[in-house]
Amino acid sequence: MILVTGATGNAGGALVRTLAGAGAEVRALVRRQVDLPAELAIGDLNDPESVAGALAGVRGVFLLSGYDRMAETLAAIARAGVQHVVLLSASAAEAADLGNPVSKYHVESEALVRESGVPWTILRPRTFMSNTLRWADQLRSGNVVREAFPDVAVATVDPLDIAAVAAASLLEKGHDGQVYGLTGPAALRPADRVRILGEALGRELRFEGLSDDEARAQLLAGMPEAYAEAFFGFFARGELDESAVLPTVLQVTGRPPRTFEEWAAANAKAFG
Repeated sequence: MILVTGATGNAGGALVRTLAGAGAEVRALVRRQVDLPAELAIGDLNDPESVAGALAGVRGVFLLSGYDRMAETLAAIARAGVQHVVLLSASAAEAADLGNPVSKYHVESEALVRESGVPWTILRPRTFMSNTLRWADQLRSGNVVREAFPDVAVATVDPLDIAAVAAASLLEKGHDGQVYGLTGPAALRPADRVRILGEALGRELRFEGLSDDEARAQLLAGMPEAYAEAFFGFFARGELDESAVLPTVLQVTGRPPRTFEEWAAANAKAFG
């Protein structure tokens, strides 16, 4: 049995479907009843006792970073005899700047997993292709996408590829102690993604880059100031570079990573 936390998220949901499709027994930790191809366990990653209650018969756990009392959760995982933990971290951990709250919680989560006594694999994906879904409201009302950091190219990764690497790490041998940086096959600027998405939608879309002041305001509207400043540092001040294309998905899964064109075609209906 594999326990998937974050099972209603982009990566966790893709992993549940990937594992179920491979014939694996899957238990999904969720906060409420949802429709998933898995046995459901109601719980919350901020509550180690609820995670402990979902561990009976579990041999592998897919775990998210940054939740409360994570050391207690990992202690429960170790006591339950779990054989492998796959941690979903992020490239922010590579910055290793503990003054940055995003990097801090990823660095600390990775350290706790390494110290847990349970064999582990750490995944560090770059920006998810599915983050593009935040443009849906703009595109339901017009053909213009306004986005921050117009000059920043990122090798965005499809959550399905994150799931494929996580599934391989949980189901196959040879992944203990590995840290996998995950990317898609090309570094794209926002304007590139807008063009590709327009082709998938059959629409002539236009991109407009936000100024730094507009970008900061956009971030502050959706998250605490410390987190907004962290992302501004990553992408406006260049403190994090997600442009390098890595071979990891191909090396682990035996197939190349999915392109943004494939992601856009598969998700076109979400944009109205």
